[in-house]
Amino acid sequence: MFRGSVLCGQEEIEHLSRESSHYSLTTGIIPSLGARSIRRVKLRSYIISPHDRRYRVWETFLVLLVIYTAWVSPFEFGFLGKPDTPLAVTDNVVNGFFALDIILTFFVAYLDKAAYLLIDDPKKIAWKYGTSWLAFDVISTIPSELARRISPKPLRSYGLFNMLRLWRLRRVSALFSRLEKDKNFNYFWVRCAKLICVTVFAVHCAGCFYYRIAARYRDPGRTWIGASMGDNFHEQSLSIRYVTSMYWSITTLTTVGYGDLHPVNTPEMIFDIFYMFFNLGLTAYLIGNMTNLVVHGTSRTRQFRDTIQAASSFAQRNQLPPRLLDQMVAHLSLKYRTDSEGLQQQETLDSLPKAIRSSISHYLFYSLVDNVYLFHGVSNDLLFQLVSEMKAEYFPPKEDVILQNEAPTDFYILVTGAVDLLVRKNGVEQVVGEASAGDLCGEIGVLCYRPQLFTVRTKRLCQLLRLNRTTFLNIIQANVGDGTIIMNNLLQHLKDMDDPIMEGVLIETQNMLARGSMDLPLNLCFAAVKGDDSLLNKLLEKGHNANESDDNGRTPLHIAASKGSENCVLILLDHNADPNIKDSEGSVPLWEAILGGHDNIAKLLKDNGANINVGDVGHFACIAAEQNDLNLLKEIVRYGGNVTCPRYNGYTALHVAVCKETLK
Repeated sequence: MFRGSVLCGQEEIEHLSRESSHYSLTTGIIPSLGARSIRRVKLRSYIISPHDRRYRVWETFLVLLVIYTAWVSPFEFGFLGKPDTPLAVTDNVVNGFFALDIILTFFVAYLDKAAYLLIDDPKKIAWKYGTSWLAFDVISTIPSELARRISPKPLRSYGLFNMLRLWRLRRVSALFSRLEKDKNFNYFWVRCAKLICVTVFAVHCAGCFYYRIAARYRDPGRTWIGASMGDNFHEQSLSIRYVTSMYWSITTLTTVGYGDLHPVNTPEMIFDIFYMFFNLGLTAYLIGNMTNLVVHGTSRTRQFRDTIQAASSFAQRNQLPPRLLDQMVAHLSLKYRTDSEGLQQQETLDSLPKAIRSSISHYLFYSLVDNVYLFHGVSNDLLFQLVSEMKAEYFPPKEDVILQNEAPTDFYILVTGAVDLLVRKNGVEQVVGEASAGDLCGEIGVLCYRPQLFTVRTKRLCQLLRLNRTTFLNIIQANVGDGTIIMNNLLQHLKDMDDPIMEGVLIETQNMLARGSMDLPLNLCFAAVKGDDSLLNKLLEKGHNANESDDNGRTPLHIAASKGSENCVLILLDHNADPNIKDSEGSVPLWEAILGGHDNIAKLLKDNGANINVGDVGHFACIAAEQNDLNLLKEIVRYGGNVTCPRYNGYTALHVAVCKETLK
């Protein structure tokens, strides 16, 4: 979420929509029709957002009026010599709607292309509109009657001024531009509709202009239509004259005419020459666009066929077994399917900025990764970093995801589908297990850096999250505490599997830990929990601080003392571990040893300067009283503790004993 200031000084909060992308590729960055706005912003009460649904309905209504204008303006210019009452009234009504739109535009916010923010300052809106389209919009709404009165005499021809209203066609162009980018409309049919509209408009205008040349010529008999209908063609019905003009226009556009209608006088010939030149360009435009549409629809299929043929030739040339060829073809077919059906999930994510990509991955996969056994108990920060780096991939049925004994470069989390775990023995593959959604594959090889134990083969269409080993270890390096949790989860998982193969892996992993040859970063607390004095010594020799602590402030000495690991305690003391360090609850290592009943550890700590009074002795005594443990209370006194001290809430051991009625 970003906070930005509109140029008028008003703050707005911008939210990215998750439904679809609305970035426009036109000159104005406007969302496609049928899509939601990129930004939901709070504008001034009397300012309208250009993305408002009601305003978009109004714009669509104006487009319908523009279509009427596109037909009637050339028609009036070509066929009418004076105002026609029904058309004149309709023209003025349409002009009234566009005049209303001029006023409305002064209250519509616009998008600043530099800052990409909606501007709702009325002065800036007025300046922007006034310096751009205002003059053209005003001129195009002037009634024809008024225009004829104020125009010079040579320009008072009826319909000439109406041609300026074709300026409104920019709205139709903007409509098609948005529809082409709108996922709710088929791109092929939108393009076809646009090409048809362009062709019909060109035919209509040419027919109207050509008739006007004949109607205004001094000798009606020496005109293209007079040669066909006679000198009195003006007396023919308007519909016949219009259809005849359209017939000439279409035959000239598609061919060079049939000879039944042809230019007779010089002005008609000149117009025909320019019209034919125009037709060359229009025909090339139509053919080029149609060809692109057809090629666009078939190119992917042709490319797929070529790819399959290349794969088959490669397999035949290298004499690959049929199973490998089937896997190659299945994978290529799935890729074609994902490309054609819009399932290219990872490709879509890779095209986005990292922040958006991470947010999407977090939304899609965080809950799944959080439930994976390996990551139980790790921090949310680590999970977020891992999910952001995972790559989503699809695999068709019967395809190998991991091969037995291959290098451990990646591990996978199964999102959907199921896979078989296979082991090759004596040249024969045997299914030894199955994994379903939410399970891990290949993690043992990655964490223990050993060849993969199994071949992982899909049973049906599967989606998996892939995480690279190097990326995973780099993330863990910055989260050492989480690395310890992950290793504990792995060891516990290997123990719980109760499988002979996994027992061997467990023993080998523990030996690697003892040798300090694990790539996974471990801390002293992990070694202390395991009671592994060899690993503890290696970590200390690598420079680890003997007084490092976990999230609860417990140091390796606290843990070793509570578990009675004498060798670990000796090693830590030899490396200058503080025997009087306190954790977040005020406990000291000496109290941990006393509480655990490890008298030898308590004496060892005492001999090395441990003092129980450094800790919260009142709390220790209260614990002994709560447990009704007289011996524990005596041990506190034996090691110099003052059992009359109060705990943090003011209670003493005596208060606790009286409350619990413990006579001892």
